[in-house]
Amino acid sequence: MVRKTQRLLLLVISCSITGVILGGTAAWAESNLCLGDSKVTSDCVTQDPIQKTIQGMSTGLLAGAGAACGAAWQLRHED
Repeated sequence: MVRKTQRLLLLVISCSITGVILGGTAAWAESNLCLGDSKVTSDCVTQDPIQKTIQGMSTGLLAGAGAACGAAWQLRHED
């Protein structure tokens, strides 16, 4: 039982880290595209790129952890 718990924890951690990296990168790229666009909107100018990146990272963290828990739940019920 301990081994299964360790594997689940490793799955959640690795998916969460991946989500943080992907979410942060996507938000950062989106803010750069927004500033480089030919028609810059007021939302683009007023929003802090660092805050937007942190927001994307937190969303990625939750998505990664949720995906890992969903995958673990699916595997558990297939057995």
